[in-house]
Amino acid sequence: MRIISGSAKGRRFEAPKGLDTRPTLDRVKESLFGMLQFRITNADVLDLFSGSGNLGLEAASRGARLAVCNDSNRACAALIHSNAAMLGLSDRIRVLCLDYEAALSQLHGEGQCFDIALLDAPYAGGMAQLAAAALLDLELMRPGGQIVIEHDCRLAPVLASSLIRRSSQRIYGAVGLTIWECIA
Repeated sequence: MRIISGSAKGRRFEAPKGLDTRPTLDRVKESLFGMLQFRITNADVLDLFSGSGNLGLEAASRGARLAVCNDSNRACAALIHSNAAMLGLSDRIRVLCLDYEAALSQLHGEGQCFDIALLDAPYAGGMAQLAAAALLDLELMRPGGQIVIEHDCRLAPVLASSLIRRSSQRIYGAVGLTIWECIA
């Protein structure tokens, strides 16, 4: 895996070995950050289902003020710490090792708010949609913030809330990206 742009551009980092992770493909990641390019500098970013930290590390490399990377697997959380140090991004990366509900609850208790939330959960089961609803319920998103869900192109997520509006949806082969903007 590699960082596409920013301060760590072109640098490679490790992916979890032997775990059931599905890293975001470079072409999807490049398109996603192209859509976010004017919002990422000095943003607070949440990468809630991090795996290797691929998306959070890319955000930090591109100038995010803070990228909170959460993964419930201890090996993944340790790898994110290691990757952040190797890439010189430790000062902008915070790693949590909690299930997503506990992570959101802890962040709410700390008064944290985000400009961008990246939700690349397992596609089946609607976990990303549940996490997006919790982000809104717990008021963890700033007005104008964006929630991004990576999903199976055949299973476009649906979020029913007056607090957000769908601003973009793109398909890349079998992968879809849907972006919502917070309007409250």
